[in-house]
Amino acid sequence: MLPWFVARGISANIVSLGGLTLGGLAAVAYAHWQSWPYAVLGLALSIAWLIADGLDGMVARATGTASPLGRVLDGLCDHGVFTLIYVVLACSIGTAACWALTLAAGAAHAVQSNLYESERARFHRRCNGVAAATRPAPSGNPLVRLYDHVAATLERFAGRFDAVLAGQSAPNELASTYGAAAAAPMRLMSLLSANVRVYAIFLACLASDPRWFWWFELGPLSAILVIGLVWHRRVEARLARGATASGREHNTTFHSKDMNTQ
Repeated sequence: MLPWFVARGISANIVSLGGLTLGGLAAVAYAHWQSWPYAVLGLALSIAWLIADGLDGMVARATGTASPLGRVLDGLCDHGVFTLIYVVLACSIGTAACWALTLAAGAAHAVQSNLYESERARFHRRCNGVAAATRPAPSGNPLVRLYDHVAATLERFAGRFDAVLAGQSAPNELASTYGAAAAAPMRLMSLLSANVRVYAIFLACLASDPRWFWWFELGPLSAILVIGLVWHRRVEARLARGATASGREHNTTFHSKDMNTQ
C-alpha cells in the first residue's frame, strides 16, 4: 500500500487521522457487540485501523516528512481509538462497577503501552549498536514537549547498559550478544501490542461480556509487563557486568604487558 499512498501525495498525518476515523467506526460497531455480526464488523474495522497505524510511520519515513507533531498525533490516535472503544463498551453496560473497571483497565493500558513501546524502541536501537537515543529537536508545542519529556524519563531507567555499550571499542559485538539475549523478554512483551488487544476485545464480545477483556488487561497483561521488564533489566545487568569485567581484564593484561616491556 505504501507506493500507492506516496504516489498520490497522501501525508502521514492524513493516514493517522484516517486510522482514527476507522477506529471510531469500530467503536460504533462495538456499541452493538451483543449482535455477533457487529462484533465481526468491529474487528474488521479495528484491523483496518491497525494497518493505517503502521502505514503512517512508513509514509513519513519514505517521504522524509516525519515531524514532532506527527509523532504525537500518531500516539494520540492510537490511544484515542482504544478510549472510544472502552467508553462505548462501558456505556453499553452502564453500571458504576463497570465504569470503575473500565477506568482502571484504561490506566493499566496506558502504562503498559507506553512502557512496551519504549522497550521496543530501545531494543531495536541497541541491536543496531546505537548506545543513546536521538533526542528530538526542541518543539514550541507544549503537548509535544510533554510527550518528549515522558519518553526521555522512561529512557533513563535502562541507562547503565547504554553507558557500557557506548564505552565499547567494538559495540556491534556486544549489540549482537544483547539482541540474542533480549529477544526472549521482548517476544513476551510483544503480547502488549495493540494487535493482541484488538483480538482480545473481539473475543470478549463474542463471549457475551466485554468485562472479560478489562480483567485480561488488569491481570495477565499487567503480569506480562512486570515479568518482561524485570527479565529485560536482568539481561542488561548480566551483560553489563560481563562487559565491564572483560574490559577490566583486558586493561589489566595490557598494563602487565606494558610493564614487562619496560
